[in-house]
Amino acid sequence: MANITKKVSWSSRGDESGGGERTPLLNGSEEVRYTRQLSGDGGMFHIGRLSTVDLEEDMTSDEVNSIDCVKVNRFVFQSLDYDNSENQLFLEEERRMSFLGFKCLEISRWVICGLIGFLTGLIACCIDIAVENLAGVKYFVVKQNIEKFTEVGGLSISLILWAVLNAAFVMVGAVIVAFFEPGAAGSGIPQIKCYLNGVKIPRVVRLKTLVVKVCGVICSVAGGLAVGKEGPMIHSGAVVAAGVSQGRSTSLKKDFKIFEYFRRDTEKRDFVSAGAAAGVSAAFGAPVGGVLFSLEEGASFWNQMLTWRIFFASMISTFTLNFFLSIYNKKPGDLSSPGLINFGRFESDSVAYNLYEIPLFIVMGAAGGLLGALFNILNYWLTIFRIRYVHQPCLQVMEAMLVAAVTATVSFAMIYFSNDCQPLGPDQSEDYPLQLFCADGEYNSMATAFFNTPERSVRSLFHNPPGSYNPLTLSLFTLTYFFLACWTYGLTVSAGVFIPSLLIGAAWGRLFGILLASITPDGSIWADPGKYALIGAAAQLGGIVRMTLSLTVIMVEATGNVTYGLPIMLVLLTAKIVGDYFVEGLYDIHIKLQSVPFLHLEAPATSHWLTAREVMSAPVTCFNRIEKVGTIVDVLSNTSTNHNGFPVVVPVAASDDMGKVCGLILRSQLIVLLKHKVFVELARSRLTQRKLQLKDFRDAYPRFPPIQSIHISQDERECMMDLTEFMNPTPYTVPQETSLPRVFKLFRALGLRHLVVVDSENRVVGLVTRKDLARYHLGKHGLEEMQLAQT
Repeated sequence: MANITKKVSWSSRGDESGGGERTPLLNGSEEVRYTRQLSGDGGMFHIGRLSTVDLEEDMTSDEVNSIDCVKVNRFVFQSLDYDNSENQLFLEEERRMSFLGFKCLEISRWVICGLIGFLTGLIACCIDIAVENLAGVKYFVVKQNIEKFTEVGGLSISLILWAVLNAAFVMVGAVIVAFFEPGAAGSGIPQIKCYLNGVKIPRVVRLKTLVVKVCGVICSVAGGLAVGKEGPMIHSGAVVAAGVSQGRSTSLKKDFKIFEYFRRDTEKRDFVSAGAAAGVSAAFGAPVGGVLFSLEEGASFWNQMLTWRIFFASMISTFTLNFFLSIYNKKPGDLSSPGLINFGRFESDSVAYNLYEIPLFIVMGAAGGLLGALFNILNYWLTIFRIRYVHQPCLQVMEAMLVAAVTATVSFAMIYFSNDCQPLGPDQSEDYPLQLFCADGEYNSMATAFFNTPERSVRSLFHNPPGSYNPLTLSLFTLTYFFLACWTYGLTVSAGVFIPSLLIGAAWGRLFGILLASITPDGSIWADPGKYALIGAAAQLGGIVRMTLSLTVIMVEATGNVTYGLPIMLVLLTAKIVGDYFVEGLYDIHIKLQSVPFLHLEAPATSHWLTAREVMSAPVTCFNRIEKVGTIVDVLSNTSTNHNGFPVVVPVAASDDMGKVCGLILRSQLIVLLKHKVFVELARSRLTQRKLQLKDFRDAYPRFPPIQSIHISQDERECMMDLTEFMNPTPYTVPQETSLPRVFKLFRALGLRHLVVVDSENRVVGLVTRKDLARYHLGKHGLEEMQLAQT
């Protein structure tokens, strides 16, 4: 056991002895004590922002504390109850429901998925139209200004105009995110991954988050940042799903009295999976890719009927976006714009590849993995810098405006000093061609890449004819845009990394094709550099986000050419293998930086010698089947612990410390019982006492009131509460000698929140929670234990 590396804890205070949660040290130096009175859940975590960051040895304690003081207590991560509590109320409701009732519920699920797809497609349509119009106005004004001052001099005014317009758009987007809803920052994909994994990130699926996300991404893209609008669509779809599936809005305090059966975490999780898939489908026009994205990146739990419903939501999303865009483009019924980004059709003849090119594609995949790893490492350190120094909303807005102004300045300088002039033929598809200092009938090729929305730039790199760019232009563009995109990701704006990654990869991929043609005697065999732009785009995106299966299908669907399925698959696999050797994917890095207790697919490979006894939390707070109300209130009011699950035990005569487990009850259930004053004495004295139903619990979901808001009189504290009807009488339990991989597999596959550890006589000795499992991972020095901060 000596090969366990202990990570530094960044909590503002260590585990307090009175906190009621003591984990035995892995070297066995600490004796485990079990008492009934103290606690041991840990379903709710107050985790330090960077408690999992390895500071190495070059950082002083003062520097550690400076970061810690900024972010500790900012986030409260709570587990989700993906395991249904099969108490008496639940079983009675299920028994009363007829066959027709179950069929109606199934139909309701399909209706909800259809609504999710429709609304997600509608939101995507609004984002696309708003971005095109705002960006169009901006580029038209700047283009007119540049053309005006090219002849008479004074292009500095054009530069200032461009920078001011960019900064103004970005300022609006940054202000609404930083001051109104910080949860809308970034792409939202890491947060949705965590939600589907079983961790509730605060405010991640609120209506306010959706509104700020949509408005923010419009401002970010129109402001010329190196961002895309595709990533935030996934978050938007998930928020839509979380709201529609509940039949009410807690933000607006409006209850439509529908879909009440689905007001629990298990059902909500499935619909959020559908929303994320619908978002991918709307973004890329890839319904199958959306389903696979939810399967690969999101959902921890899957079944065949869920696959069908998610696919249905994805198809409805794509169709809705298609339909409304066709009306907007005054071509009703022309469903040729399947997603927010349209790569255009790659005709088989022009981009055919041969067997001898596959090794070249694999080399490009390795290059994408290396560049992706470099991107992630740079962004990792930049994020730590932001956490340490740029943590005030005002500073965050100023940084976003600075990046917008710098992006405009760099773009203008690159265009100004570029002498890559190309003839403007009748078949050119440039939306805003800049002549600048080129001759009449020519346009500046560098402007095609910079003076455009990122989606249009990607399409031009894919499809512009050979000779549209010279190697120097592509080299400079790749270098500058790489660092701009790296600087931009992590700003306090709503923005995604998909399109910048594709644009960077398309640029160096096209450069690779041009160089390949120039160094071979017969350059014509390499035909169109557009196919290398496609492979480079896939390699770069795969190297940054490390997606494989879903990204392969997304790229194939978005290009409309299944011929490139094998090369893209090989490229993405190579990029992932190479990139994983150096650092994790970008989303996983940001999940770790937030100290989210994220559970991966498998337990660490070298953890078989660890047992449940060594990883569990102990001692455990337990309740009797019939418990005194005052005792329950005192436990729930204890501010030093925030436990969410309590084993219900039957006392053993031979021992006062431990009892035999007979059930498990949640904090939220106890709060509802206290709110409705379901006490034994009151029930006996009031003949008209209303029997509590599942509807009472569903009405309180998901924002259960805090215990401080419930008034319990001194007389009521002396009453007793019978937990038999409300507890889950069949909680999952494991013997204390069960290996960690077995515990991990059971915990993750079943979506558990609490796993009771018992001895040979079925007495409670500990409790395993997500926190206990998430702190172990395989590092460079073997199995490492990360101290998740406790507050």
